[in-house]
Amino acid sequence: MSLFDPFAQRSLTLRNRLVVSPMCEYSATDGIPDHWHLVHLGSRAVGGAAVVFTEATAVSAQGRISAGDTGLWNDEQLEAWQPIAKFIKAQGAIAGVQLAHAGRKASAQLPWEGGGALSAGEGDWVTVAPSALPFDIGWHTPRAMDKSDIDAVVADFRAAAVRAFAAGFELIELHAAHGYLLHQFMSELTNERNDSYGGTFENRTRIVREVVAAVRDVWPERLPLWLRISATDWTEHGWDIEQSVELAKRLKPMGVDLIDASSGGIIPRVHIPLCPGYQVPLAARIRREAQVATGAVGLITEAEQAAGIIERGEADVILMARESLRDPYFPRRAAKSLDVIFPAPIQYQRAW
Repeated sequence: MSLFDPFAQRSLTLRNRLVVSPMCEYSATDGIPDHWHLVHLGSRAVGGAAVVFTEATAVSAQGRISAGDTGLWNDEQLEAWQPIAKFIKAQGAIAGVQLAHAGRKASAQLPWEGGGALSAGEGDWVTVAPSALPFDIGWHTPRAMDKSDIDAVVADFRAAAVRAFAAGFELIELHAAHGYLLHQFMSELTNERNDSYGGTFENRTRIVREVVAAVRDVWPERLPLWLRISATDWTEHGWDIEQSVELAKRLKPMGVDLIDASSGGIIPRVHIPLCPGYQVPLAARIRREAQVATGAVGLITEAEQAAGIIERGEADVILMARESLRDPYFPRRAAKSLDVIFPAPIQYQRAW
């Protein structure tokens, strides 16, 4: 395998192995994407990525991280996404959407306004979680979810998947990482339940399996479904790589086509051993032991570094976040660096 080899998933073929990772822009109004999202996401498609993912797109108003998040819980949002997905596809990329619910990390300020929990009078809203445990000092205490709340969230993911297809997206990634709702159920650090959604591995992962089943039921069989997880919480008694491997083994036959292996985010002030490619071993182990495709993400910033990960079989795709913000044309620059012929759009060919 090489970085610019195509990658087939169900009926889709990625033109290379470089994927624009979901990154919140906090710039929507009432969950509706606008011209910023069209230009931001569209420029990365022009830049040569194989897949361009939206930011974490909320399946309900309650599930937003902030008031600036995009959503797919109503038809006005669906219609606003249509021209964006259409433009991405017109540039030869696959339009992907990440569906998410923030759980106890919802009702937050915009990052440039502090990023903490919204206080009363700032437009805050009631948050929910597996257990009534706040994310941090000064954060709101979420309401512990009952079975009807869980069923509603599963239904919200299902409905958002239907809208995603109608909007023109061809790839869904479910967000079960970074301390958001599905991850909150998975980790014993945030799940103190004693019912069928808490305690054992089987119970803590139940909502993830229910969401996957609900989405796969309405998402066309010919289109891929990915799942982002935090493969480790980087702390004692948290979710870990062994549980990640086991979850991947269970989800593959349910129709999950790739595990996007990130990490952390469940609780604050955890020491994470940051270094270039620090999460790649997580993707590699899941790929090897669960026999499922994986994506590597996190401090991958150089063409040769990304190429080596693919060539060594440590992952099937590379998801790039901050480097995609810094350089929307990274795939084209990487191709040049690696002596790969990668035709530019006709409008840009005089520059290549």
